[in-house]
Amino acid sequence: MIVKTVACLAGDGVGPELMASATRALDSVTRLHAFELDDVHLPFAGEGVTRSGHPLPAETRDGYRRADAILVASPDEPAFDGVKADLALAWRVARVHLASGGDVVIAGPMGSWANSIAVGRAFSCAAARHGRVLVVGETREWRAAVEHERLHWDGLDVTELSLGATLVRLREQPEELDVVVTEAGLVSAVTDAAAAFAGSGGSVAHAWLSEDGPGLFAPRMSEPSEHAGFGVVDPMGMLLTASLLLAEGLKRRAASRTLERAVAQVARSAGSSNLDTRSFTDAVIDVLPDARTDVEHYEEVWH
Repeated sequence: MIVKTVACLAGDGVGPELMASATRALDSVTRLHAFELDDVHLPFAGEGVTRSGHPLPAETRDGYRRADAILVASPDEPAFDGVKADLALAWRVARVHLASGGDVVIAGPMGSWANSIAVGRAFSCAAARHGRVLVVGETREWRAAVEHERLHWDGLDVTELSLGATLVRLREQPEELDVVVTEAGLVSAVTDAAAAFAGSGGSVAHAWLSEDGPGLFAPRMSEPSEHAGFGVVDPMGMLLTASLLLAEGLKRRAASRTLERAVAQVARSAGSSNLDTRSFTDAVIDVLPDARTDVEHYEEVWH
């Protein structure tokens, strides 16, 4: 059986509860898709300070560098920036959940030096989804990278729009969008706008990825620390982050789709009932078999 390693950095406050929710769901969906997950929990932030006097102890840094992917439950911790600085990150991607149950993927480079990497990865992502790419950017370097990558992706529906037109599309027709790829300086703005228009600020998953090495995955925001310990933390953003990790970090797109569908199904059925953390996660795990729509005969490969 294939074994994948995920370094889990829970942090303080609500982090441990969110990480527990994510690892439970990941364990269930990976077994359903016939591969094994080794989740390695490492001291991070306050726990690291308590155990070794540093928010990013040497054992933690060594551990996440050896992992296939890194999952962080507390992105507001200052130590999170230390993890990002420790990795050779080239591009980033956000998945914004829509009220309709679908999502929009927004990707971009970490800097202009990675334009081609980001565009190529975005096109590859679209090819594995619905085949539609919206390109946003004006600089000469950006447009050259887009034209270069388009030559390698026949069959994709590629549209180029200005930032203003893109924001209008996100507000009025988000369900018609698939993958949006932008210049480095526009990724955050487009992601924030998509989340605001979708009314799903807490249901946005982020990833920062490298060409060679583990990717870093975290929800958009953490809930206030005073919510910790009461079992009332909304795990939806964390579960969607786990789904993004499966797709972009572990190259298991079918498993990612299964978890994403299960989360969306429970979110729709729960409505305004405000399920507690464990109940929401239990419901997601219960519907995973029904949320699976594929029959895998071979390991998926990220091209």
